[in-house]
Amino acid sequence: MKKTYLIKYVFLLFFVLSTATVFAQTSIITGKVVDETNQPLPGAAVTLKGTQKSTGTDANGNFRLLAVPNGTVTLEVTFIGYQTIDKVLTVSGNVTVDFDLVPSARSLNEVVVIGYGTEKKKDLTGSIATVTAKDFNQGAITTPEQLIQGKVAGVSITSNSGAPGAGSTITIRGGASINGGNDPLIVLDGMPLSPDAINGAANPLDLINPNDIASFTILKDASAAAIYGNRASNGVIIITTKKGQSGKPVINFSTQFSVATLPKEAPVLSASQFRNYVKANGDSAQIALMGTANTDWQKQIYQTALGTDNNLSVSGTAGILPYRVSVGYSDQNGILKTTSMERYTTNVNLSPSFFTNHLKVNFNFIGSQTNNRFANNQNGIISDAATFDPTQPVKSSNALYAPYGGYWLWTDASSQNGIKQNTPGNPVALLEQTNDRSTAYRGIASLNLDYKFHFFPDLHANVNLGYDESKSNGSTTIPADAASNYLTAADASGKLQSGAYTPYNAELQNKLFEGYFSYSKDIKSIKSHFDAVAGYSIQDFKNTASNGLFPFVSNGSTLYSTTKFANGEVNQTATNSYNNYEYLINEFIMTSFYGRLNYNYDEKYYLTASVRSDESTKFAPGTRTGTFPSVALAWKINNEDFMKGNNLFSTLKLRLEYGVTGNQEGIQDYDYLAQYGLSTSTAQYNFGGTNYQLYRPGAYYPGRTWETTDASNIGLDYGFLNDRITGSVDYYYNKTKNMLATIGQPALTNFSNQIVGNVGNMENRGLEFSINANIIDTKTIGWTANFNVSFNSNKITNLTSVAQLAGISGGTGNYVNVDEVGYARNSFSVYQQVYGANGKPLDGVFVDRNGDGSITSADRYNDHSPDPKQIFGFSSDFRYEKWNIGFVTRANLGNYVYNNVASSTGTSRNILNPIGNLNNGSTDVLTSGLTGAGANDLLSDYYIQNGSFFRMDNAHIAYNFGKVFKGTGDLKISANVQNVFIITDYKGVDPEISYTGTSGVAGVDNNFYPRPRTYVLGLNLSLR
Repeated sequence: MKKTYLIKYVFLLFFVLSTATVFAQTSIITGKVVDETNQPLPGAAVTLKGTQKSTGTDANGNFRLLAVPNGTVTLEVTFIGYQTIDKVLTVSGNVTVDFDLVPSARSLNEVVVIGYGTEKKKDLTGSIATVTAKDFNQGAITTPEQLIQGKVAGVSITSNSGAPGAGSTITIRGGASINGGNDPLIVLDGMPLSPDAINGAANPLDLINPNDIASFTILKDASAAAIYGNRASNGVIIITTKKGQSGKPVINFSTQFSVATLPKEAPVLSASQFRNYVKANGDSAQIALMGTANTDWQKQIYQTALGTDNNLSVSGTAGILPYRVSVGYSDQNGILKTTSMERYTTNVNLSPSFFTNHLKVNFNFIGSQTNNRFANNQNGIISDAATFDPTQPVKSSNALYAPYGGYWLWTDASSQNGIKQNTPGNPVALLEQTNDRSTAYRGIASLNLDYKFHFFPDLHANVNLGYDESKSNGSTTIPADAASNYLTAADASGKLQSGAYTPYNAELQNKLFEGYFSYSKDIKSIKSHFDAVAGYSIQDFKNTASNGLFPFVSNGSTLYSTTKFANGEVNQTATNSYNNYEYLINEFIMTSFYGRLNYNYDEKYYLTASVRSDESTKFAPGTRTGTFPSVALAWKINNEDFMKGNNLFSTLKLRLEYGVTGNQEGIQDYDYLAQYGLSTSTAQYNFGGTNYQLYRPGAYYPGRTWETTDASNIGLDYGFLNDRITGSVDYYYNKTKNMLATIGQPALTNFSNQIVGNVGNMENRGLEFSINANIIDTKTIGWTANFNVSFNSNKITNLTSVAQLAGISGGTGNYVNVDEVGYARNSFSVYQQVYGANGKPLDGVFVDRNGDGSITSADRYNDHSPDPKQIFGFSSDFRYEKWNIGFVTRANLGNYVYNNVASSTGTSRNILNPIGNLNNGSTDVLTSGLTGAGANDLLSDYYIQNGSFFRMDNAHIAYNFGKVFKGTGDLKISANVQNVFIITDYKGVDPEISYTGTSGVAGVDNNFYPRPRTYVLGLNLSLR
């Protein structure tokens, strides 16, 4: 018994001594983590490197790490958006150490958001550009893409019009398709967005408040974008919204007041010039048609437009919950009368962490309501203002015009509505007698979960859930006395139908589920770092729309009644209607598997490989799956031993990249199936005096396959003076195969005369250069500058079918853009004009290029392209004490424009119209002397004009008052001018023509809504 107790006491003594020894060899590290303004950072991760010991900071930024072994240890502190800091400590007892974190954007340790993860900027292997809030464009910004216009090499952003909230054509590296779609994929907080704008909204991004955006990441090459597979041929733009900040609540308020004006009218004849021309060239009957007024129709439809934009946000941390909540209100009137946009927005972001930072949650919600008023057929109204007789009044007291609201028009008693056919409408009447309004709602919710396993901290499980829904309703109302819908006689049923009411409703849904694992591991023994991603995604897009066209009777009431059945069909009970109500549903689903591996050895040699497999219901089962791989290599030369002691380069990295991406835009849902649909009002069967809708077959194409792009890139990233000067040089070569385009079909071979099919191949190559310089950075003076230039050319290398192209104004069936092997896409196909000794074009005289003795279509040749050969961007910002001044400029060189305004109106045949009316015309008629009588005159290369330009997009000045309330309340006032000036030789209003690739029209100037010049006063107040 005593021996047993002795053994027990010996073991107990050994345990006590061992425990004492352990406690004697460990310590506690405490401290605090703050930001650059000395505010605490709650939720920062504090890790003892080389172990699994970690903790997080509390609401006051304090941390406590227990049982730290004595000796030399390395403590790492990380916080999203801030530069990671390591500190080497010698521990021989309890230690207190504090950390001051610096925003990561100040160094190449900046964390860049890429597909399904983040990466340090210095470790990127692909061609990726980032633009953060401090570099955004300023002024009256109404849509997100305007924030980065001119900021990124190889990225062209062209506003589609000057209308409030109008969208933009975004092209990365020249685009990859003919007209299958050249828009990049937009990813908002991990949610890939649909490229479609809901009916009643100007563009899919105008429902998002630009003030809520924190950064843009542009994936330009295939090695970076291939992780997004079939939607990445035209690049990817990742938009990240603002998140909650650490510390005490911060309240930000901003307000702007803007005045927009018309910078330049279309160059048409004044009333006096018009009279002189008609008197000099017209006969007595035509001279007698002139009136006595002096009406500047462009001044009648344009106005000085006022606008305001207001935003309020609160961000901070409540306990361990970082949050940001914002509301916004924007009210913008257009320079074209009756056009306007009113938008209400809200954004809520919550990003808590749980279980000592093992579970990170990010919830984001964006909501908006946008009220739009459009000018119905606004380009037609602008065109009519340029061509309507300037000697006629806006209104007349003559009883002849009373049925039309008193508006002066060209009349013809023999026509059904009393209006002379094929004459321009009174542009003021078209504005004032049309009410085109819509209300669009959008809600985007996303939830991102990132769980770090306790037993395996290098492994993370991620779940992304997203839901994007847009709804809209609107209508176009044209009263009974509007000339466009007026009838003077009863129809076949004996009823007098006039006016029109066109209601519509639409809904877009976009649902996303993604789950993926990410793994990251440092293996110091072999100087290697791995990280990998593997996941699954399913996304469901659904589009529902309904619309109709109904008449008014003489008292202005409508004649329609609809009842929607459960199957989606609509019962039209009106006995008197222009067209039945239509209800449409489209849906497609895409499922994907994807993976990516990043590896670097000794922070010198880098490898990235990715693959994605997509299955889309837009394709038939046999061609539904596409696989898109990529690989990239990088060599960080400045980390080599032979570069030690180098005082020139602080960064020098060579990149090689290759990948395959896809495109499915432009394809209608289900059209690989033979299907039947209800006929329109123009294709009904009459039985017993009643018209009945029929079910008729639609076009289908089961053999369609993916449009794919093989892309190669070689690039060099550089930095000087400790990265005070940074930039990159890239050369790329892209080859698109099986291009998607609308192609014509021979008669009796399909149930439509055109379908979307695969037509051939195209190659696209270019060179990009960018440089960013932090020239001066002191407390008193700061000066930064950005310059970028890109060179691009494309050529069609193979065509199996001829793409169907849209026409131009001034004739029937005329087209000016063509796609031919050996030439750039959408090249201008024209006749070669012959000029006289005086340098003027000879009327109707063209070069017989094939020498057959006659001028036929065989003599047309391809003359230039609408795509610019070079794109430049230059911006600069200068700070002196509390003053700040800066500007943003852009230039396009080598792009050509077809001046359709001059070709369709700048001839004597247009002005002295043989059908018995007079039209105003382009001032070009005074110098060219062209009559326009020849069949080929519209297609003369005389109208192909150099559209190169240099534009100052923005100039701004600001003054920061600093603290205005007891140590807080930063106050800044600013003044901006947008669209300051443009330098160009182009003879029209504006040479920057939006590319509408899906309709096959490019570089055609046909009286689009002009971009305004806008003057802005702003105030920003920040309370902390």
